Amino acid sequence: FLAQLLLFLHSFLSSTMFFVLTLEHEILLHPEHFGPMIQTTLKNKLHDEVEGTCQGRHGFIIAVQRVLSVGAGRVLPSRGHVLYEIKYKALVFRPFAGEVVDAIVTGVVEHGIFAEVGPLQIFVSNHWIPSNMVFDGSSHPPRYRSEDETDVIQADDNVRLRIIAVRIDANIIHATGTLAEDFLGPIQT
Repeated sequence: FLAQLLLFLHSFLSSTMFFVLTLEHEILLHPEHFGPMIQTTLKNKLHDEVEGTCQGRHGFIIAVQRVLSVGAGRVLPSRGHVLYEIKYKALVFRPFAGEVVDAIVTGVVEHGIFAEVGPLQIFVSNHWIPSNMVFDGSSHPPRYRSEDETDVIQADDNVRLRIIAVRIDANIIHATGTLAEDFLGPIQT
């Protein structure tokens, strides 16, 4: 976990994939939470509901920085709950094609490798792995290795890759990458 966090922070400090955005979110609050601490309750509920989620085109919400405004709230008929509109600033992680990132390999299969950069999972097809590397399914764990075995890629290894495509769905971001370029591949630690 610590290695993944360090790689994520390294990408954070050297990347343009992180932005501070102004976003909005609706919170449904039960009447039991009404009282003098309602602002704190709304803030805590905002953090719980949005941090760590993917907001499609905006990206992954890493952290709520501050609440900008809380609407007056609208009582929902026959329920007693109140719906609040909250405007806030958040640090978001939004990957783009062409970015070079350091990732941790999470899986190796004959068709390629799976790697993670923070919350983003990236698939690197075997067609985008250097041609001098071959799949070795008989080893434990499975791996890709160069013919002279100087370069090896297996689960939990660090790799540097380039994101070549990003697909954004409503609640998830998918990415594919390549290792088949100069200065990409296994990172020697």
